[in-house]
Amino acid sequence: SKFVVSLLRPCFTFKMQNETGDLVDSYCPRKCSYTNRIISAKDHASVQINVAEVDETTGRATGAFKTYALCGALRGMGEGDDAINKLSMNDKMSAGLKQ
Repeated sequence: SKFVVSLLRPCFTFKMQNETGDLVDSYCPRKCSYTNRIISAKDHASVQINVAEVDETTGRATGAFKTYALCGALRGMGEGDDAINKLSMNDKMSAGLKQ
């Protein structure tokens, strides 16, 4: 039950130390961008995708990107591509797509 409570806290509040006293990063679970499910460490079907922002006049990537994480359950149902389309339309990243 302690582990579940620690998942609800923001990741930057954890301060783990190793045996020598150095601060080390702790595991911070990701959440699915579409379903808001927590992506566990054992979810090997999950993906994290960076979608590049494109300049509308030149058609070139600007260097900025938006990151989307999809859980394996969503991909297993075959809804991953639809989720990426809807997320990018909500973020105004794909103006050419129609709903």
